[in-house]
Amino acid sequence: MDLFFLVLWICAITVFSVFGAWYARKYKTPDALIGLYVAFVLISNILAYKIAAFDLGLVTFFATAPTIIFSVTFLLTDVVNERFGRKETQKMILIAFITQVAVNFFIWLMILLPPAPFWTEQQVFEQIFGFAPRLMVAGWIAFLVSENIDAYIFSGFKEKTKGKHLWARNAFSSLPSMVIDSVIFVTLAFYGVQPLEPLIMGMIALKWLVGIINVPFMYLNRWIMYRK
Repeated sequence: MDLFFLVLWICAITVFSVFGAWYARKYKTPDALIGLYVAFVLISNILAYKIAAFDLGLVTFFATAPTIIFSVTFLLTDVVNERFGRKETQKMILIAFITQVAVNFFIWLMILLPPAPFWTEQQVFEQIFGFAPRLMVAGWIAFLVSENIDAYIFSGFKEKTKGKHLWARNAFSSLPSMVIDSVIFVTLAFYGVQPLEPLIMGMIALKWLVGIINVPFMYLNRWIMYRK
């Protein structure tokens, strides 16, 4: 993961999250944040089949390629939770889950559709989009459990601290939820197929790195949403 890739990734988080926060302030609705959240979840679901090497210089981690994309969803749930509350956040999670099911169903339907006799890319199409059912179900279960846990911890922490210590509720809701997501997904998706420990540890390490980077973005987004 070279410097250029890292800069592009940080720029993307900045642009998309700031747009979502600006939209929430201007129109008093989480619509844009929900749209971005669903997009990130779907991209992560579609690309989860690829296992990539993330070279951080001193150490290399192995994780599913969209790990650094999916990790940003925890930032978006916290932003929505901060501004609109837990119930609105859980609505967003439900919408993203139903959207995942719908997209995967229609992809499966398109795979079943007979190809034109002159089109010779059916096998490639199936290899790219033909997700193993096990991988899909593992992703859905991990998603529902971890994202809802994050929503509950964040709102509970906010209530107990009376809205103070934003960094703490952002970190202490996201970091344990990321561990739960990684353990559930990797175990259900790759048990008996791929080595579990390096994948779990790699995904947790990358998600925690993203979780730490998310903290200043959380403050930036709250400032945008609440500024006069």
